[in-house]
Amino acid sequence: MDVKNLNEVPAFITKDGSEIRELLAHRNSAIRNQSLAEARVPVGGSTQEHHHPKAEEIYYITHGRGRITIEGEERDLQVGDAVAILPGKRHKLWNTGSETLRLLCCCAPAYEHSDTILTNL
Repeated sequence: MDVKNLNEVPAFITKDGSEIRELLAHRNSAIRNQSLAEARVPVGGSTQEHHHPKAEEIYYITHGRGRITIEGEERDLQVGDAVAILPGKRHKLWNTGSETLRLLCCCAPAYEHSDTILTNL
């Protein structure tokens, strides 16, 4: 049985600049076709615009407020919002609130630096 606790998994910085804690993925569990991580964006911070040629993502906001742009379309986000991001779609996330923006990020296939293409250099 694979059970991971958020407080016990190490954080790392993704290629887009967000801090994530990978809860379940092929690197640390029996999971092979997807990954689940918590991402954090500090107050006033943002990710770099990017896309993933292979992975589709789901973002689920658990703390804070933010704003996302996907292919130029913008939307404000709050706790309880889930966002679908299809492969190849350019996206960027900003923290617009007064606390750390925290979200669960599901990727299928699992997150890989090599599948992250920065588009806003």
